[in-house]
Amino acid sequence: MHDSEYHQLVDDVLLVIEEALDECPVDIDYESASSILTLTFINGSKIIINKQPPLHQIWVATKFNGHHFNFQEGKWIDERTGAEFWQFIDEAASKQAGQPVTLSAGA
Repeated sequence: MHDSEYHQLVDDVLLVIEEALDECPVDIDYESASSILTLTFINGSKIIINKQPPLHQIWVATKFNGHHFNFQEGKWIDERTGAEFWQFIDEAASKQAGQPVTLSAGA
């Protein structure tokens, strides 16, 4: 994958999440800066999603652990667990919010 393709793919992911958060009925604040998207939940916990350009990965840090996602066959897959990014992010956000959250709607 070329760097430009990687950046476009990750930028698209981050945009989908930001748009979903704007429409989300659950109160989740977010801040985007320098290729890092930080979600802050009402309980003060955070999920941090960021680019890792040298590795062509998306890294996600949750309250519970960290994950590294590689782009494989058209999907972002966790290199350790095999989880697909959109399913993972919905589950992680729901767990930290204490109620159902869907960030994958626009994906």
